[in-house]
Amino acid sequence: MEALIQKKSQKRTHTFVFWKHKLAFASVILLIIFVVTALFGNMISPYAPNTITGSFSAPPSVQHWLGTDQIGRDVLSRLIYGIKISLLVGVSVTVISSIIGIVIGLVAGFFGGKIDAALMGLTDMVMSFPYILLVLVAAAIFKPGLLSIILILGFVDWPGIARLVRGSVLSLRETNFIKADQLAGLPKTYILFSEILPNAIAPILIYATSVMAYSILDEAALSFLGMGIQPPTASLGNMLNGAENLTILTERLWLWLPPGIVIILLVLAINFIGDALRDSFDPNNHYK
Repeated sequence: MEALIQKKSQKRTHTFVFWKHKLAFASVILLIIFVVTALFGNMISPYAPNTITGSFSAPPSVQHWLGTDQIGRDVLSRLIYGIKISLLVGVSVTVISSIIGIVIGLVAGFFGGKIDAALMGLTDMVMSFPYILLVLVAAAIFKPGLLSIILILGFVDWPGIARLVRGSVLSLRETNFIKADQLAGLPKTYILFSEILPNAIAPILIYATSVMAYSILDEAALSFLGMGIQPPTASLGNMLNGAENLTILTERLWLWLPPGIVIILLVLAINFIGDALRDSFDPNNHYK
């Protein structure tokens, strides 16, 4: 009973510290707006994202709030769809890389020995390659597209989480309650996923926010280079592709400024939420 009361008290403390973070509060509201926009984009979008609706590269007007692109498609409609793609990539990559990293980190840290050496050797090998080079090579080998980008980034981003989880497991497995579970003969899967993992969840959540932010940036960069989401599918990255042209950069700001601003806001919001999570799980902040 005392343990349950203590857990509830800790949860309240974590929540209180998190919501004290003003930038995180604003970021959560902004992220909710983006998520709602992505989920109900078909309902709120004025046009279908690939429909040619007006004159080429028309400036913002009453009919087209953010103007039209080079072939007459509504920029606002494509922006709404691009937000959906970016969030889908960010969430999917974070889930895939987290699952892989958590499993590898748990197994390596708990069992140790040769298993630990082999798994950490694999982790070090993946981390030894320059990240952007590895992503670019993989993107060049596989057919560009949404699924390819998600899988490539998901299978490249896991080493950081694996090392983080392994470090947490190494410290947790020496605690008395884990040793008591082992002496009691509890299944190793139960100990790993029901005892160790919940106690290592805080650093995983914090790190996952950075993975999500980087995934959104990586997708935008690859799509900008023509190696990610392929036209006519709208993404924030390939909407920026036209900014390679000096005329568009200087005279048609509506073609590249909105997706650029959305990418910045998305990444900043996720990073501020990660900072607030870090502060909320830091015991030193609970007494301030």
